[in-house]
Amino acid sequence: MKIAILGYGTVGSAVAKTLLDNQELIKARCDEEIIPVISLARTQKNDALIPIVNDVDTILNRDDIDVFVELMGGVEFPFEVISKILKKKKAVVTANKALLAYYGCELEKLAKNSAFGYEASVAGGIPIIKILKEGLSANNILSIKGILNGTSNYILSKMDLEGLSFHEALKKAQDLGYAEADPTFDIEGFDAAYKLLILANIAYGLKAKPEEILIEGISKIGKEDIYFAKEFDYVIKHLGIAKIQNKKIELRVHPVLINKNKMLAKVDGVMNAISIFGDILGESLYYGAGAGGMATASAVVADLIDIARKEKSSAMFGYLNSTSYQLLDKEKINTQYYLRLKVLDKIGVLSKITQLMSDHQISIDIFLQKPKKENDDCSIVFFITHKTYENNIQFLIEKLKKQDFIQDEIFMMRIED
Repeated sequence: MKIAILGYGTVGSAVAKTLLDNQELIKARCDEEIIPVISLARTQKNDALIPIVNDVDTILNRDDIDVFVELMGGVEFPFEVISKILKKKKAVVTANKALLAYYGCELEKLAKNSAFGYEASVAGGIPIIKILKEGLSANNILSIKGILNGTSNYILSKMDLEGLSFHEALKKAQDLGYAEADPTFDIEGFDAAYKLLILANIAYGLKAKPEEILIEGISKIGKEDIYFAKEFDYVIKHLGIAKIQNKKIELRVHPVLINKNKMLAKVDGVMNAISIFGDILGESLYYGAGAGGMATASAVVADLIDIARKEKSSAMFGYLNSTSYQLLDKEKINTQYYLRLKVLDKIGVLSKITQLMSDHQISIDIFLQKPKKENDDCSIVFFITHKTYENNIQFLIEKLKKQDFIQDEIFMMRIED
């Protein structure tokens, strides 16, 4: 089986190396040689293990290629290229989460008569897509909660364990190569959101777009929030969450306060972890490297082996339930909320805050005031609410912003049980 690698960067070169170094092992597992024969890259690379060209049509026009591995990144151009390949009834493997988040439905229609592997698009080396499509296929999936971005998890771990500020932890992540020079895609939640949408499509047949779901990042988390979390036995994690609520699917990606004894709370550094709750199995946790050339290459090559074995799903996303789930409106999310406020330290402020909460059908579960510095005329106060709806908390925040006793930006985070 001859392979073309479209994109010879960190992952593409790791795929080529894995196929060549483990050639005998791979052949033994699928009874066929899988040979990388050509790759696409913008420039020539002196250390390339296979021939490189910079014109995609040179590769697409070859009749001897059995599987095309797309590792270019981006959305529109890869969609154009993969569409051409699928129309020729050729097999495709991709690691492109953004492509699948935006064009998964269109590609599913084109891939009906072709093998299409995308294990590497979510959680790197964790075979979570195969787990959902095959290992848990007897279960109705009640919820998926995952640490889906290693960069954000590393930053939050450093803030928690070493007392670093967000910017100090980000700088450390960049120095180690865990974060890009422009880290927006990771720290603002977009990477995790694309992955969550792929998992939700598999589990529920939900064909939502990134713009339709709640996405928040970690850049506004401060040392004060870490302080509060420790005081009340919480850990802050950035999670992608999908769960059934009133026959609709709740999808959201944001930082959460989670009890320190929960399994996901114990996952630190650049690792990924995904908790899945099935109606038959109950909760199961999947843990491993979520990014990096070799972890992603492991998932890509696993898809290639499946194709060589002629194992391909009858549906690209593997969803066979005839029930059509709908996306729950963001405003109807129902959970507990954490609020951090910097306020003038004067008589009557607390009563005004609690009255505004009452006006918006919000009750207080926990209240804490951080000891203030000498001669400081402001205090930092923290609240955890009882369960309420997203629209209630958003109305409250807008009302609080207009109060003259509020001295800094209001920070809100959700609680996950």
